[in-house]
Amino acid sequence: MKSQFNGDFLEMVSVENLLLAWQEFLRGKRERRDVQEFSLRLMDHILGLHRELVNMTYRHGGYTAFNISDPKPRNIHKASVRDRLLHHAIYRKLYPFFDKIFMADSFSCRTGKGIHRAINRFRAFAYKASQNNTRTAWVLKCDIKKFFQSIDHRVLMEILNSYIPDKRIIWLLSRVIDSFYSVKRGVGLPLGNLTSQLLVNIYMHEFDWFVKHQLKIKYYIRYADDFAVFSDDKGELVNLVSRIGEFLSTRLKLELHPDKVFIKSLSSGVDFLGWVNFPDHRVLRTATKRRMFQKLKYDSREEVLNSYLGLLGHGNTGKIIRKINVAILNWAV
Repeated sequence: MKSQFNGDFLEMVSVENLLLAWQEFLRGKRERRDVQEFSLRLMDHILGLHRELVNMTYRHGGYTAFNISDPKPRNIHKASVRDRLLHHAIYRKLYPFFDKIFMADSFSCRTGKGIHRAINRFRAFAYKASQNNTRTAWVLKCDIKKFFQSIDHRVLMEILNSYIPDKRIIWLLSRVIDSFYSVKRGVGLPLGNLTSQLLVNIYMHEFDWFVKHQLKIKYYIRYADDFAVFSDDKGELVNLVSRIGEFLSTRLKLELHPDKVFIKSLSSGVDFLGWVNFPDHRVLRTATKRRMFQKLKYDSREEVLNSYLGLLGHGNTGKIIRKINVAILNWAV
């Protein structure tokens, strides 16, 4: 029997929760025009939204699309301020419940987790799989093809129904989920929604459970759709690929990226989350390093530089740091 979310719909859509969600949403956005316009009649907007939610007449609005490079091109879909406020109200009630359920070694979009902790966990698993570098450690590294674009709404709602007994909350979540689709109706979540970050973790928790409890994999780590499995037996990892692919396809309607599935020894260097990891050190991925220098050439403000230096502090990057210092001096001339 799965744990059940016992939160109340009326509490989730209450004026109090909407106001608290507004304070969270507002951080870093006060100067944006659409936010300022919404705030001019804040209570009118919140009371109107609350009324529609209580009466279950709420409809999610459309999206504004734009592209970013992060580092690869991504298509972002931005909802209205009103809808994003609701996303925050939903998130602040659902996240604490689901975060307690999620696997400890899932690191994306979770409080106290993140990329740096993920790569440190990667290193810890590498030591364990190699028995402190006394045996060859093999790593199966995969990611999922067009991850956000491939989330199946029907499957997602089925999963949510298994955790949330309140049908009014299910109704509300369906309004948010069905407000967007990628290539065909009923498939895809927008990258721009706060709720999407939580929903994909709920979706992939099914996979985490399969890996840990059915495949009984001891050393497994996931960050969004990137995941890695460690073993001292290469043959074991070879056999896992088809079983993993079958589960993703049949249960979650997802597909492994055919060009991003590989099995490598740790001693040859394994690329994971922007770092190439070796048994006793890690180095920054060449593409990441090149992109960093390009950005610093045009924006070397102290806060930008410190951000990169913070990143570099997580690996063996002494030569890169020296090159950055020399380059900044040359650019300043």
